[in-house]
Amino acid sequence: MNAVARVSSFVGRTFSLWVILFACLGFFYPAVFIPLKGYISVFLGIVMFGMGLTLSSADFREVFRRPLEVLIGVVGHYIIMPLLAYVLAIVLKLPPEIAVGVILVGCCPSGTSSNVMALLAKGDVALGVSIASVSTLIAPLATPALISLLAGRWMPIDGGALIKDILMVVIFPIILGVIVKSLFRKQAEASVTALPLVSTLAIVIIVAIVVGGSKAKIVESGLLIFAVVILHNGLGYLLGYLFAKLFRMNLSKRKAILFETGMQNSGLGATLASAHFSPIAAVPSAIFSVWHNISGSLLATWFARRAEKEDLKLDH
Repeated sequence: MNAVARVSSFVGRTFSLWVILFACLGFFYPAVFIPLKGYISVFLGIVMFGMGLTLSSADFREVFRRPLEVLIGVVGHYIIMPLLAYVLAIVLKLPPEIAVGVILVGCCPSGTSSNVMALLAKGDVALGVSIASVSTLIAPLATPALISLLAGRWMPIDGGALIKDILMVVIFPIILGVIVKSLFRKQAEASVTALPLVSTLAIVIIVAIVVGGSKAKIVESGLLIFAVVILHNGLGYLLGYLFAKLFRMNLSKRKAILFETGMQNSGLGATLASAHFSPIAAVPSAIFSVWHNISGSLLATWFARRAEKEDLKLDH
């Protein structure tokens, strides 16, 4: 393994720490990151391009091999997280900008880290990858439609502009990545080892920009937003697990759907909020970026240790 691959692997394994570090840098040194606000969509596009480089036909094989299970995962994701966000916004009587920000992140597709967590938790990774891929590809329709339906209570939503932005910063870079991979397979495969480093850098810069641009609002409302994000994420895990159990899926599949439900593409949420709403509306996505990687890692570790104990019992 060369030096770049080793560094990239290390950064990928310690992703949560880098998110926290850059969130702190954005908070204490906002002047460094605020000038980069206009490039948020570029940074997210880099992450999505990297996703395109890693996609293969195998990622969609499960869609055709077990379409019902993939459909359950995708439908569960786009029902549970948006409705949870909406209910929390009403029950907690969130201010309009924060309510829209929470709903926005709730309507985003599955997070880029969910498959890693499913792997660590010894879940059905193939199912998780297919759910994440499908939820991302239908995001240009699903995300704007849900945001318009749920967030319109607080402020007017331009669904057409949201569709355009998601196509530009998510779908187009993914397609470009797939094309580059098909034309330059060897070079693309060689570059994949550096993707965790590049993707992590892009995501943490987005977090730092959002935190830096919303420092005053975070001081004012940060604890409230953090509490809502923890509730949203935790209940998303729980309801995702129960939703899969409702359809009598085994434990491995339940783990995959749990992470695909509870973890969001918060980079997309921050990008859309920064472009279409106020800076404070992007803060729930930024905090979600930090928190869901911490909670996901802890939950995946707990599942893995539990699985190891079960294996030991079977051995004896």
